[in-house]
Amino acid sequence: MIWLAIPAVAAAAYYLLAIVAALRWRRHMTAPRSCDGTLSVSILKPVHGRDPKFYEAIFSHAAQEYPEFEILFGVSDPRDPALEDIRRLKREFPGRRVEIVVVETNAPNAKVGVLAELAKRARYPLLLVNDSDIVAPPGYLRAVTAPLADPKVGLVTCLYRGAADSWASRCEALGIATEFAPSVLVARLLGQAEFALGSTMVFRAETLRRMGGFETIAQYLADDYQLGRHISELGYRIEFAPVVVETGLGGESWAQTWRHQLRWARTIRVSRPAGYFGYVVTHATLWALVALAARQWWAAALALGLRMVAGVVVGAGVLGDRRVAKDFWLMPLRDLFGFAVWLAGLFGHTVQWRDRELRLHPDGRIHAEVRKPEPIYHH
Repeated sequence: MIWLAIPAVAAAAYYLLAIVAALRWRRHMTAPRSCDGTLSVSILKPVHGRDPKFYEAIFSHAAQEYPEFEILFGVSDPRDPALEDIRRLKREFPGRRVEIVVVETNAPNAKVGVLAELAKRARYPLLLVNDSDIVAPPGYLRAVTAPLADPKVGLVTCLYRGAADSWASRCEALGIATEFAPSVLVARLLGQAEFALGSTMVFRAETLRRMGGFETIAQYLADDYQLGRHISELGYRIEFAPVVVETGLGGESWAQTWRHQLRWARTIRVSRPAGYFGYVVTHATLWALVALAARQWWAAALALGLRMVAGVVVGAGVLGDRRVAKDFWLMPLRDLFGFAVWLAGLFGHTVQWRDRELRLHPDGRIHAEVRKPEPIYHH
């Protein structure tokens, strides 16, 4: 029965790599270079609805101390509830250029369609795109733009942690900190560096023009991955900034968490199928239970022990997520939930994205929006 210990040993090796990657990450993340004011930034914010802590998120951007920047908000609905908060931001920062753009788009990925219009209106040579619920710490703009002083760097991204208000969202935040972030660090350690994270993507407007504009990726759901891949294919390097942002998960329900994570899983599967199938080795709790059932106690202890240590080292040490130290005992339960999501992600080609249900091509392009039949009323 010793062969049943092999997956547990593989999982242990993976999380040992995560610990090594985290230690190297902390050593090599040096302080950002100071900016001389020539790298002015246009922040492009596509908005659809009002996320939890939305005002806190956009306020954290407007309050940045940086020589010159603007914030362009794009909405598809002129009655979007987020507009009230954006107008409030304009009143609180009268000296800051904050613009609202109502965009009509037929792009399969409506977010990218909005970004294409915002990019045309941007004044400055650097473009910054991030999710509407991202809360940026002080010094964020300086940290994420500094690496672009190197002409070989084409895009800068950064890690993120989750802020949760319910047990379901705490589960998701724990997964981000102790499962997703370690996978990012291991991928970078092993030389897989063509991807970007939607938490932050900073790049030159000229680079966007060279890749054909946002229109090039408007058919794909995973626009952050596709943007990173296209810029990498131009011969540029993708770098991570030495700063961590926070995404607001709010008080979502278990059903919302399931749909959210299933969308991520299926999107990763169609974008990077080899990586998705290889991800099975990371489910250390599952393989520890298999080894335990085979009475391979040493393998179970090794896998689960290194998985817990790696989760704390990355979540608390790299991301600065203070809740990880309190919730670390939930990691095995979170792992089993994550494995269920991974299994469900193996099948199906539809995802729930905001208020839309989309069908995906096997290559990650959006095939069509799933239209629900209109109800029939009998008189």
